[in-house]
This record gives sequence, C-alpha cells and structure tokens, in this order.
Amino acid sequence: MTLSLKGTGISNGIAIGKIVAMQTGELEINEYALPKHLIPDEINRFRHALDIAKQQLREINQSIPDNAPSDISAFINTHLLMLDDSTLAQVPEDIINERQCNAEWALNIQQKTLVDVFEEMDDPYLRTRKDDVIHVVNRVQRILLELEKHPHEIPENKLRNSIILADDIAPSDAVLIMHQGIAGFVTEHGGTTSHTAILARSLGIPGVVGLKNARRYLEEDETIIIDGETGDVVASPDEYTFKHYRKKQRDHKRFLAELRTLRHKPARTKDRRNIKLHANIELPEDISAVKRVSATGVGLYRTEFLFMNRDEPPSEEEQFQAYRKVVKSLSGAPVTIRTLDLGADKQVDGRGRTGPVTTNPALGLRAIRLCLREPAMFLPQLKAILRASAYGTVKIMIPMLSNLNELSQVLQLIDEAKFELKQRKQKFDTKVAIGGMIEIPAAAISADIFANELDFLSIGTNDLIQYTLAIDRIDDDVNYLYDPVHPAVLKLVKMTIDAGRNANIPVSMCGEMAGDVRYTRLLLGMGLKEFSMHPSSILRVKKIIKESNTQELAPLARRVLRNGNRTKIMDLIEKMNNQNQ
Repeated sequence: MTLSLKGTGISNGIAIGKIVAMQTGELEINEYALPKHLIPDEINRFRHALDIAKQQLREINQSIPDNAPSDISAFINTHLLMLDDSTLAQVPEDIINERQCNAEWALNIQQKTLVDVFEEMDDPYLRTRKDDVIHVVNRVQRILLELEKHPHEIPENKLRNSIILADDIAPSDAVLIMHQGIAGFVTEHGGTTSHTAILARSLGIPGVVGLKNARRYLEEDETIIIDGETGDVVASPDEYTFKHYRKKQRDHKRFLAELRTLRHKPARTKDRRNIKLHANIELPEDISAVKRVSATGVGLYRTEFLFMNRDEPPSEEEQFQAYRKVVKSLSGAPVTIRTLDLGADKQVDGRGRTGPVTTNPALGLRAIRLCLREPAMFLPQLKAILRASAYGTVKIMIPMLSNLNELSQVLQLIDEAKFELKQRKQKFDTKVAIGGMIEIPAAAISADIFANELDFLSIGTNDLIQYTLAIDRIDDDVNYLYDPVHPAVLKLVKMTIDAGRNANIPVSMCGEMAGDVRYTRLLLGMGLKEFSMHPSSILRVKKIIKESNTQELAPLARRVLRNGNRTKIMDLIEKMNNQNQ
C-alpha cells in the first residue's frame, strides 16, 4: 500500500531508490566515579580519543574527490578546528579532574552546555550550528565507547542509487556517503540551514529532513520516492505515482541544465532593468560556491563564526586575514561584511554568562547593542574590516540598528578606528561604505531617517518578520504564524525600498525571502533591485528575473500592498508568478 509522509525539503530534485538505514541514534552515556590516582590515565584516554577522531576526519578529507566543491572540505576542517578548541579539548579534562568522573560523562556534560548556548541564539541559522557540536562529540564518544565504525564508513558497503535513512547525518558522514553515489537521504532531525543541508544543495543531492518517526514507518530495502523541494516522501509507490515522479525527475534534470546556461548571463529583466544578485556567506571557503554561480558580489558576510567556541575573541590580525582572503578572491566585486551579530546571553567560549538571566534574549543585549557595550571587542573588528578594504570593494553593515543614537556611536567608533590605522600608517579605503540592516520594525518605519545618514540599507527579513509578528519561527507552537507576505511585513519592506530610492542609495534584501522564488516577482514589482541569498538559489532567481517585466509587475505589486486579505494576496502573487509561463 502506498504511504505518503511529509518532511522538510532541503535540496531540489527527485530521488527514487531503496532504503539503507544508518544507525546514528543517540548513544547511551553512563557516569561512573574514578579514584584520584586513575584521573591522569582517564585524561590520557580522552586525549587519545581526540587524536583518533582528528585522524579519522583527516582521512575523510583526503578521500574527497578533487572535483568536489571546496566547501565540502571546509565543513570537515570546521570539525577539526572544534576538536582543537579548548571548549572540547580542555574543558572536559577540567570536568574529569573536578568531578573525578569518566571521560564520556565529562564530554557529555560539556556537550549539553554548548548545545544550550546555541539553542539560546536568536539567529535560526546560528542556532542550527549546535548540530556540529553534537556530530563532533558523537564521533569522540564512539571512540571512547569502542564502538564499531558506521556501516557507511566500510568501503565494501555499496550505497549507489540508495536512499539513506537516519536520525541525522553529520557533514563528515555526508561526505562519505554522498560520494558513494547515493540517490538521496531522509532524516528524522535537522533543518534547512544545517551544514548537511548546505552540502546536499552544493552537490545537488535531494534530501528531506525533519521527518519525525520516519524509521517507524520506513523499512530497510523498501523502495521510496523523495521530493527534495516539497519534502514529500512516498513509500511503496503504485505504478501511476511512480510514472508521475519519473517524469518530474526528468523535467528537473532538464531544468538544471537550463539553469547552468544562465551562469554567465546578466540578471536583466525583459524591460532591461539590471538586477544585482549577491551571495550570503559565512566562511572564506564559501567563495568557491559564490564563483560557481557568478554572483555579483557578497551581500552578507556573517562574521560570527570567528568569535564562537573559543576562550577569547579573535585578534584584529586573525580577523583581517579572514576578511582579506574573501575580498581578494572576489577581484573587485563588492563584499558586505556584517559586524558581529551575537547576543550577550552566550559567551565566545560557550561557558555561559554570569549575572541576571535574560528571559528574552531576542529583545536583549545583542548585535550592535552588545558591540557598543564592548568597544574593546568591536574596535578590533572595525579595524580589521577597514584594513581589508585596501584589497577590494568592502562595505560595512551594522546589524539591528533601532535609532540614530546607536548609529552615531558606531560612526564615532569607525572614525576612531580610522584614526588609529592612520597613526599606524596602514592602508584602508577612506570612503568605505557604511550601511545598516533594517530588521527591526522601528528601523523600517524610520528608514527614511537612516537613509539620509547611511550609504546603503539591507533588509533582513528573517528578523523583520519575526519581530513584526511577535513570533519565533523555530518554535513549533507558533511558527505557523511566520508569514513573509503578511500585509504589515510587506508595508515595512516597501517603506524601506522607497526610503532608499528617495535618498538615492541602494537597498538590498539579504534574508531568506530574497532567495525564495515564490516572492521574486513580488519584490521586483515593489522596486527591489538588489538581492542577496545562498549561492544555491541564485540561478533559480536569475531565471525568474530574466522572464519578468517590472513595468507589468508594479501595478500588481501595488494591489498586493493595498490588500489585507491573505487569500487575495496569495492569488495576486500567483497571478504575478504565472506571467510569461
């Protein structure tokens, strides 16, 4: 009997194949006390496990094909760096000493501490980084527990054309299985912004995540179909369903071939309007993905990962080297570097903060508020960004601005950073552009005021929607209310676009809405001329842009903005999307 299940699609495409189940479930960790004289031996056992884990990851790195995207290796290197970081290399040793407990239990305690830090983060993208902590710790725990390797790590295991079924898949495991020719994968956990999801999109492998209780309904060797776009999973398909998805699979392959032909073509509408398509990145290694789709630049370079999972903030020099690498690699294309966007509810070393508990960190001391409170941390970043501006086109973007007083303080610190660099006789672009993220309703309503003081604006829709509608989109109880086309959200977006046009400064959008093809034509009709998104979305958005006429879209967009009925809004958007089809 045909069974249909629904998860979250994270990479477009259709996969048809038999299930191979991976045992990646939660390990059973027990605590036991150790006599004091055995503590040094236990610490040595822990260190040995770390060394083996590093060696395993190095071997995986070496097994990556030469023609594979470089960001694959970057994920493995990230896990290697985590194993060298004191939060995983030293703190568990301290716990072993303090509690006189076994290494497994000490590592388990530290894992929970780090996961709690990530779960408190407001940025959904950063929040999913807890998966990396879990994956790295799981590898070390398996070594400590002397468990056998995963079946997929044994070369004799043939996975070609199969569909992997697992609780979750670590990026290091994904590297191994995805290069064995798998057709796709289904996991019970995971999200759209996890490293494994990014890796799947990079390799063009269909995947469905977040399919709860999948292992209860799906069996080993059972033939299933997965739709990586819709999140649909069909088990034991009948002949009609099988033929339907086979056709859809062929159509998708033709569509991808068509997209590849657009790589070096301009994003120009039918009425000859040039649109800029920038990329969002978080690591210097992400530049390879940016170049593969010929993005016009980087519209959002997240800098948080330089600051996380470490005892001290990165030095000015370390930041400068990272920023310069990105800037130089783009050969003059603009790079918009967002200053630190973390909250005070978590520390860079993952040990948590002392003092009063923040009951709602999303509304607390975070982003620019934290940076202004901690100029000793903020100034080195500003100097590093300014120094990188000597090597290409750099823009500085300030997150979470809410009033002009904050902006005035930021500009004063930037002047202070410039003065110090001049004193050192270090080069930088004296006219580096300064912009602000519009992600708070107050900022959107005051966009005309900010536009008169800044060189550019960038709409961060993820937080703007969240704050406007007073919901946490990661909270399963209320995320159904998360609505990019809510009338209030659209009015705030339009106000920001108009403010930029009236002040003659560029306005971009760097939130997820920018890369969602359902809204491309609506945003074009509203007057948006710069989009920034994950590199994997750029060619799809470009295709729609090239098939669109903004003069025809503008009247429909105005009708959307005048409408308060969501059903009618969606009907109008569908009408826009059906143009020229």
